[in-house]
Amino acid sequence: MRLNEQDLEERVGRAVENFMAGYGCCQSVVAAFADLYGLDDLMAKRIAAGFGGGVGRMRMMCGAVSGIVMLVGLDCGQIEGNDREGKSACYKVVQELLAQSKADNGSLICAEILGLKGVEKAQSSYVASPRTAEYYKIRPCAAKVESAARIFANYLRSKYLTPIK
Repeated sequence: MRLNEQDLEERVGRAVENFMAGYGCCQSVVAAFADLYGLDDLMAKRIAAGFGGGVGRMRMMCGAVSGIVMLVGLDCGQIEGNDREGKSACYKVVQELLAQSKADNGSLICAEILGLKGVEKAQSSYVASPRTAEYYKIRPCAAKVESAARIFANYLRSKYLTPIK
C-alpha cells in the first residue's frame, strides 16, 4: 500500500467533503479510503448507504463509526471462514479504534451523539433529513466524520508508514 502523510490528510478532508455534499456519515468515511482496497467510489457509497443515521436512521451505532468498522474489515478482515486468528485480529483492531472514537466523541451511538432523548429517538423515521444550512448548523456529524476518518488515517499511518526519526 502506497501512502504518505499528505495523502492521509487529503483523505480526511475528502471524507468531510463527501458529507457536506450530502452523503451519509458512513458513505463519507468509507469512500474516502475505499480505493486503497480496490473499491471504486460508487460501489463504496452503495455498500455504506444503509448505515447512515445510525443504521437506517434508527439512531443506533453512528454511521461514521460504522465506516471505521467497514474499513478495518477491508484492511485486515479474515478471508478464510474458519480463520479464528484472523477474525480475532480484526476484532482487536475494531475494538481499539472504536475505543478511540468513544474517547474522542463521548459515545458510539448516533442518538447519544445527537443528544436525542426518549421520545425524540422513538419518533425517528426512515425519512432522511433535508440537508439545509440549519441541518449543518445543529448537527455535529461533519466533525464526527472527520474524527472517524482521522482515527482510520492514524491507524493506517501506524501500520504502513515508517515513523520519521
